[in-house]
Amino acid sequence: MAEMTQFHSWSKGTLTLGRVFEEITAYIRSQPERSYQIIVGSDSAARNPVPLVTAVTVRRIGNGAVHFWVTSEKKSFHTLRDRITGEALQSITLAQEIRSGLREKLGEEFLWDGKIEVHIDVGVNGPTRDLIDQVVGMVKGFGFAAVIKPGSFGASQVADLHT
Repeated sequence: MAEMTQFHSWSKGTLTLGRVFEEITAYIRSQPERSYQIIVGSDSAARNPVPLVTAVTVRRIGNGAVHFWVTSEKKSFHTLRDRITGEALQSITLAQEIRSGLREKLGEEFLWDGKIEVHIDVGVNGPTRDLIDQVVGMVKGFGFAAVIKPGSFGASQVADLHT
């Protein structure tokens, strides 16, 4: 994950991935009795070459959220399938890092029950509908819950804020 090294937060500025883990851990430990959901999603603008933006959102169910984002080096995509697959792989890569880092800090039990979701910028309407099975299968193959439009706000809204 050499590309994803400089994360950003509106309230914390520029952070390393290690610092992101510390911030997430502190956020969760500040109210451990609450329920949490971790959402990872990527988005990119429809031009070439373009950077991918990947966002991680930690949602305190019923009581707000924090999010961090990272921008990758510019890449060129030749087809919509390439773009969507690239976004999904970027999200999966970060989700794996998040899962590993939080397992060390919060323990295995915190990660039970599908707490980490990968939000994909595809939906049943529009040109991405033919890609749903492929990218959902990829996400599930890595052990994450896959969410598509209209529920995939981690990609279509949070990551999109920074594209």
